[in-house]
Amino acid sequence: MRSVFLYRSKYYGHREKLRLIGKEDQLEIMNRTALSIARDVAKATGTLMAGNICNTTLYRPGDQDTISRVQAMFKEQVEWAVEEGADFIVGETFSELGEAMLALEAIKQFGKGAPAVITFIPSSKDGTLDGFTYEEACRQVEEAGAAVVGLNCGRGPKSILPIMARIRKTCKGPIACLPVPYRTNSDFPTMQSLIDPDTKQQAFPYNLPAHCCSRTEIENFAKECKELGVQYVGLCCGSCSHYLRVLAEVYGRKPPASEYSQDMSKHFLFGDKTKFHQKHQKTAKAFASTAI
Repeated sequence: MRSVFLYRSKYYGHREKLRLIGKEDQLEIMNRTALSIARDVAKATGTLMAGNICNTTLYRPGDQDTISRVQAMFKEQVEWAVEEGADFIVGETFSELGEAMLALEAIKQFGKGAPAVITFIPSSKDGTLDGFTYEEACRQVEEAGAAVVGLNCGRGPKSILPIMARIRKTCKGPIACLPVPYRTNSDFPTMQSLIDPDTKQQAFPYNLPAHCCSRTEIENFAKECKELGVQYVGLCCGSCSHYLRVLAEVYGRKPPASEYSQDMSKHFLFGDKTKFHQKHQKTAKAFASTAI
């Protein structure tokens, strides 16, 4: 059985980030409002609703002061999510196993039984910043009680899937894959490493659209995930509704927007040639030809 869920993403909607921009006094109302909106939509659409915690930017291994602050931040957000009706809690974008474990502990302690999804952000390194391969980090959080483990953000489909294959071999339960929809590769494995083809400068974040995946690439990514046995699939930063529609269709879903999926047979230039005037065939050739 495959479930659809509404993800109440408040990435960086935590105390430390809001403190930096002078909005800490709005922390609780922002979280509760977002959760309430998500709950209403989930009820209206018959889907699940997820709460969210993420990397804090504060965590320092072995520093009890920062660890205590991180624990307090996770605690309050998990409690708000549960009080507002979250069906499960996502802990995402962790660079270190240590912080991911703190997130999982908070969900287990304060989540009142809500399942935990824990995902790591894959960097250009082949492992977490505290020295674990991603498959080992996922194995440890799975054994510690996470219902779903995997990767999100950082890498695009081509550079994230090889790691997912290793995670699938290592972990027993459901695994998650939510890449960014950009054309990363072995030479430029993360969206932060991509170079703008015109300016030759770092594309992140302003010029990342120069590297957007095509819908066909997202379709192929979804097919590979399905074949690999990825049960929890989506996209992260840069995602668009038409990408998610394609992904959902590969996984056997038919969202309302599928009504508008393209049918190129009806295109007056590039459609069924037997149904359109010969003039249009010549016009199509003129547009599709490369520059001379």
